[in-house]
Order: sequence, then C-alpha cells, then structure tokens
Amino acid sequence: MVPRLSVGADKVAVMARIVVIGSGMGAMAAAARLAVAGHRVVVYERGRTHGGGVGRFARDGFRFDTGPGLLHLPAVYRDLFVKTGKQTLEQSVELSQVDPASRHLFADGTDVRLPNASRAGVLQALDGAFGAGAGERWSDLVNRAREVWDATRRPLLEEPLRADWRVLGRDPYPAAPVRRGRLGGLFGRGGADGPPTLAGVARRELKDPRAVALLESHVLAHGLDPRSAPAAATVLPYIEQTFGAWYVRGGMRALADALHERCRQRKVEFHFDAQVTGIVEKDGRAAGVELADGTVAEADAVVSGIDPALLPPLLGGQPPWGEGDVRPEPGAGGGTPGRLTVLLALRGARPEDATHRTVVHAPDREAELAAVFGDGHGLREPCPHPTVTVLRPDDPTVRPDEEHEAVTLTAVVAPHGPVDWTDGTAAEQAAQRLITAAETAIPGLRDRMLWHEVRTPADTEAETGARGGAVPGPVLAGADGAFLRPANVTRLPGLYPAGGWAHPGGGLAHAGMSGALVAGLIVEGEDWRGSQ
Repeated sequence: MVPRLSVGADKVAVMARIVVIGSGMGAMAAAARLAVAGHRVVVYERGRTHGGGVGRFARDGFRFDTGPGLLHLPAVYRDLFVKTGKQTLEQSVELSQVDPASRHLFADGTDVRLPNASRAGVLQALDGAFGAGAGERWSDLVNRAREVWDATRRPLLEEPLRADWRVLGRDPYPAAPVRRGRLGGLFGRGGADGPPTLAGVARRELKDPRAVALLESHVLAHGLDPRSAPAAATVLPYIEQTFGAWYVRGGMRALADALHERCRQRKVEFHFDAQVTGIVEKDGRAAGVELADGTVAEADAVVSGIDPALLPPLLGGQPPWGEGDVRPEPGAGGGTPGRLTVLLALRGARPEDATHRTVVHAPDREAELAAVFGDGHGLREPCPHPTVTVLRPDDPTVRPDEEHEAVTLTAVVAPHGPVDWTDGTAAEQAAQRLITAAETAIPGLRDRMLWHEVRTPADTEAETGARGGAVPGPVLAGADGAFLRPANVTRLPGLYPAGGWAHPGGGLAHAGMSGALVAGLIVEGEDWRGSQ
C-alpha cells in the first residue's frame, strides 16, 4: 500500500499513486511521463493487450496493423521518448519516410504520385496530372492552410483548452475575414453565406473535381464529412505535406510495443483483463477506481483513456463536466464512422516500384458520403463504391518471405449500429467491393490471394470498447466548436481524460499530445498552460 499524500486543489503531490484506465496510446503516453516525474502509475486495461486501436493480426507468417498504418508529426513521439528515457525514438523503432507519400487513382484513369514533404514536387505532379495551374492552386490553398496551422497549433494541440474555448469555434481559414490579435483575433468569422466548409473551399479554390476529391480524401480518411468539416480542415493535408508520412518497421503496432516497453522500463504496472466499473470519489476528488471483481484501487489521481461519453456510468450516473465546460459533442462516439479493413495475404513478391500507399477514389463521392454519413434522413449503409486506401509496406518483417506480400485495404464506413456489421454475409460483400477497387492499384490481385481477413467496426467495438467501432478524428477550429473534444480536466478534481476522444482528438500524434497535456496538468497543476 502506497502512503496517501496530501494534495492541493488541482495539483498532485510528488510520489503519488496514479491509476490509468485503459492502455491506448494517449493513456500510455501519460503513464510514461507521470512515471518519470516520480509517481507510481498503475494501468487497468479491460482487454488482453496494450495499444488500444493500434492492434495487430498475425497468421501464417503475415502480420498486419489493424489500426493506423502511417505516422504523422513524429516529433510528438520523439519528444516523448527523449523525456522518458535514455533511448530515443529512432533507437527504439526503425522509422522511415514513405516516398512517394501517396499515389492517387481516379475513375477517369488519372494516376498521380505525390512526393513526400516536397511542396515543389507536389506542384509539379499535380500540374502534370490535372493540367497547368492545378499545382499552383493547390499550393495557394496549402499556404493558406499554413496560416491555420500557425493560428491553431498552440491553442489546439500544445495547450489545455482555455476557459474561453468558444473562440476556437470561429474558423481561422484566411478566406474568411480575419481580425488580428492574440487568440481571439486569430480566428476569422464566416462570410454572409455562413462559415466555410472544406467542401466549399475545395470547389471554390481548386476547380478540378479530381483536385477536389484529393483534398476531400484527406479529411474523409479521418472519418470527417467534407460537407460539414470546417475550412480549417485544410490543415490536415498541410501537416502531411509539410512534415511527411512515416512508417515504423514492423508496422504501427511496433510503436505501441515500444511505448509499452518504455512504460515498463519506468516501472509502470499493467493489469490486463481488468475492467474498471466505477470511479471512487472521496472528499470531492477522484480517489481511485473499482474493478469488476469488487476490489478498489486507491489513487491520488485517475487518468481515463476511454471515451469520455462512457464516464457517467463510472461516476454513478453523474456527468463528468459541469455547465459551461467542454463536453462531448452530440453524435460523438456511436455516430462517428468506423473503418472496414481487409487484410490480404498474397503469393508473389512485392514489385520494386510498388507504392506504399495508394488511394483509389470513389467514382461517386456524393453517394459515398451519403452512405457513410447519412442521406439527410438518417439512412446509412455499406457504400457500393467506396474510396479505398491500399497499403503495401516494403517491410520483410510483415511477410513470411520475399515470395509473399502483406497488403491492407481500408475504407471509412458507417459505424456499427446504423449498419449491422455483425452480419457476416454483408461484411464479406463489402470486403469484396474493397478488393475490386484495389485491383486498380494491384493488377491480378485476386489471382495472388492466398486468404483474406475482414475486420469491421463491430470488431473494433468488441476489442476496444469504442461505441460503434468509431475512430476519433483530430480536433479542428471552426464550426462553432463542433470539432473540439472534451477538456482534459473535469468537474471532479483528480479525474483527467486522455486519448483520442479527449482534447486534442484522435490520431497517433494527437493521442501522444493528449498524454503530454494530462501529465502536465497533474504534475504542474490545472493552471499549467503547456510547455513553452
């Protein structure tokens, strides 16, 4: 039993006991940082392994990521590994840039390869594929997206949400009028037609429907509807184009393994198959957790790595946020799209000229968006012709030998609930549509298939607890705050949400940032504003 220490109103004393619910990337990022700060950290995970949505499927010498396949903003994990141990990120995993960053195939036969982290190279590639001027229009849009990045990087990614968080509801995309000034002055207001959307910006500024589809595919990949996503979502392609797309040898699961090992090196204690059923309150603070077997683990602070919308049952039905606090937006979780993933074991060597990531665009984007996000009447269904991402890593560790290839297909789909993804026949039919689309990128694909494995949002829900198998997207400014996530502090002192469903949202990098913010709030107190 660790001695209980006195704590202030919003700051945990040194050498305190911290309980972490869940072992996703954000939760482990917080755990590692808290452990190196001198706290005793204990993690309780409902599942059998760490990593949350960053999973792995292995069979017959093939290994596949079942979550994200690429990393953006690797500096987040470089900082985490530097701050928590002697080995750097590059000493812990083998990290490499993917070049070209992506290949895009369109229904009219257009084929364009975009180089990694090269503004001039992208301009040249788009001019060659879409015609003269297309590259310049894209470059102009990305330049405006840089202004979004400069305006939002700190308040959205590097700081806890401010008390005046509603100012982030104004879209900073410079196509709208901009007022100057600290924070509030950086966020422009919409014009007479209302706040700009990503789809509106794409049509107005890019003209060519293929360029429009290219831009929209960046937000669709995060589970966002370009028709409602704010213009500030242009920051997503800016981040990729500026900071690159990165691959970890062995897949993203290798990154989760490395973070888990770093936690263990810092003496973080893990308990798996350990379901948390309640959060203990004492003297107006979070004082520990109750487990499914009835035991109570006492704590000076509790970090919750689960969807904050699932917290009320753990709090005796009480909401985790009070009036005026940042709360989960309507439709979060169960209404957010999921991923349909098809894992392909192929005979035959991977061609030397194969592209790591290819995006096969849907021939009818409007039909796809209606199927995934609803047709205005609530109807959602499997899309007959979805946008499919094909991942073909040049990595000998994910295949049995050089005469085989491991390929992963993914598509954004409606979540489990609106669509019954437990229906095996429907899931297989949807998977076959992904395979048909992927044949555009991999000629003779079906002849090479040894076997395939289908993973649906229902599988994601069963394994991670995410409602509907939803995958959280990153936070964005604009849209009256609809794309913000709940704050990392709650009405209950000592309870701190972390991970993709909390500020600053989903994705590997954002989850790592969330863990850093929670650790800072616990160590420095709730008036902490982030590292300078």
